[in-house]
Amino acid sequence: MANFSERMTELFETRNVTKRALSQAVDVSERMIQYYVTGKKSPTMETLIALADYFQVSLDYLVGRSDEPERR
Repeated sequence: MANFSERMTELFETRNVTKRALSQAVDVSERMIQYYVTGKKSPTMETLIALADYFQVSLDYLVGRSDEPERR
């Protein structure tokens, strides 16, 4: 299964999202989004939830614990 940074990279590529749009939607800097993608930093629980909501995926999928993106 993928890890969080790999999943973020995948979601960016498949959803055609910009770092600017995502950073504004989840209220973190573009630099912080880049840190998440490269694995240099990990998001807070609040930010994880916001990211999952934005991409409309489960938290388990976002962090690589599941390969099923659907929420239950």
